[in-house]
Amino acid sequence: MLWRLFLQIVSGVLGLFLAQKYVPGVDFTGPFFILPKNAATLSEFLRSLVFVGALLGILNHFVKPLLKKITLPLRIITLDLFSLVILMFLVWLTKVFSPELVIEGFSSLFLTALIVWGINFILTRWLPEKSKF
Repeated sequence: MLWRLFLQIVSGVLGLFLAQKYVPGVDFTGPFFILPKNAATLSEFLRSLVFVGALLGILNHFVKPLLKKITLPLRIITLDLFSLVILMFLVWLTKVFSPELVIEGFSSLFLTALIVWGINFILTRWLPEKSKF
């Protein structure tokens, strides 16, 4: 349980960092597109990135299963593609709760959710749950 939460948080942080770096329209407020040179600005950038990524990971870990149960008929009809819409909603909710994250437009939101989904998929497949003895 804690291992999966840790993987969700790491995927949120990495996904938001990559989206901020490569997706146009996704940015943290401030001059953070290229990593800053002085340590104070770098620590602010990393602090806000970890906070927002952890918020996304926590929402992804605790709220997503509830939303998946509520939208089960839609997920069956769309062959589980509605899960991407759920993740887009969670990324948007993260944007609403954290003023540091700026996502402009639907395409930026979609690409950010796709990046977070891909990293989450890779991490959960390559780093499976620890076996219980």
